[in-house]
Amino acid sequence: MFTGLIREMAKVVSFQNNFLTLKAKYQPKIGDSIAINGACLTVVKVTSGTFSVELSPESQKILAMENYKDEVHMEPAMMMGDRFEGHIVQGHVDCLGTIKSIKSNGNSTDFFVSLPNEYLKYIIPKGSVTIDGVSLTVNEVLKDSFRLTIIPHTIENTLFKRYKVGTKVNLETDMFARYIYNMLKKSDKNSMSWDDVDKIMANY
Repeated sequence: MFTGLIREMAKVVSFQNNFLTLKAKYQPKIGDSIAINGACLTVVKVTSGTFSVELSPESQKILAMENYKDEVHMEPAMMMGDRFEGHIVQGHVDCLGTIKSIKSNGNSTDFFVSLPNEYLKYIIPKGSVTIDGVSLTVNEVLKDSFRLTIIPHTIENTLFKRYKVGTKVNLETDMFARYIYNMLKKSDKNSMSWDDVDKIMANY
């Protein structure tokens, strides 16, 4: 489980034979879960000042691998007792989004992100969405895309400063939107009691 708050920009040392080696101030242990550009990965090797995670061929097909160079977003998994700050992020990338347009608004910048139609139903106004591990609030939902408003601090300290029109990004939709959609889809009733909700939630 993650919060979508980037703890550090890790430097990419190498990516060879499915192993991504990173250099960071934070030093995980072997077996730790860590989100790299929003994808939950397992630490398989630790050396002095670096650590490595392994990306399966399946992961590489799903992820925006062009963003796994130079610097990447890094967030260690939450620990019991940690302060909960951002949104609830699982580190499970649903699909790739594409930066459709970028518009400056003076003290903020609007990023319009398109995504496959089958995932648009999970994007809701004022709900959360995670872009390359950065959890953000959706400001507007359009026909085939959504709008995010990003402040200068976020842009300067994340990969958003490198994004251009056409850039592919890892996208994780709002976990609660997915659950609620599937609960309603499985129910043939016009309304549900809390007992109904409990029975449906027991399936997850």
